[in-house]
Amino acid sequence: MEAAVQWWGEPIRRRCRDWHRPLALAAAAGDAPFRRLLGEARWQALPEATRRRFARHVGPGACVSYVGEVTECRTSRMGRLLAQAGRLAGAPLPLGHETGVAASVSVTGDAEGCAQYWTRQYSRAHGFPQVVHSAKRFAGPTGLEEYLGLGLGIALRLDAVDDTLLFVSDHYFVKLGGFRFRLPDWLAPGRMVVGHVELGEGRFAFTLDLVHPLFGELIHQLAVFADCEMGA
Repeated sequence: MEAAVQWWGEPIRRRCRDWHRPLALAAAAGDAPFRRLLGEARWQALPEATRRRFARHVGPGACVSYVGEVTECRTSRMGRLLAQAGRLAGAPLPLGHETGVAASVSVTGDAEGCAQYWTRQYSRAHGFPQVVHSAKRFAGPTGLEEYLGLGLGIALRLDAVDDTLLFVSDHYFVKLGGFRFRLPDWLAPGRMVVGHVELGEGRFAFTLDLVHPLFGELIHQLAVFADCEMGA
């Protein structure tokens, strides 16, 4: 057994010895899409740590990660039904309302620099964690869209209130092939606001609020994360 371990382990160590590709790339010179969409005055009013995170260029093969914990989660009955229906599109909404469970976020980019791929993972007390995949593309009438599964997407507008960066839903749409259909307001699940709140010392809060004009608050989630970058 010892000989087998040496035979198997040492070649792997040799093959990995020179692997030094950075997993997180620093902000690249040139266009910073989030900065451009928000506007210079409001961008400069954000905390420096927030600007650094969202100005970072995540190149192909790179990954930026954050780890944290879900601290608040509320879902109404209508919100729970909507979250379960969302399983058809990759379950983008919280399926449970547990708190004190681990959470993580990983961000990668495409080769053209036109999109970021976000993977969010929320642990659960029992069973596998919930994993959410989405793609943020710098495209569309608002300049920023989030794509889910089954061609569903959300056109987003960037905003800033005090020192909080906000992603606010403008409208929902379905994209099939080369055709794009905007969902009417009566069919939309409500107004979604995602916030990034700087907490200092490398920590920030992620908030998600979905409010329907008739049914009120459907979902509220708050998670606290810390920078967990690797590479340079």
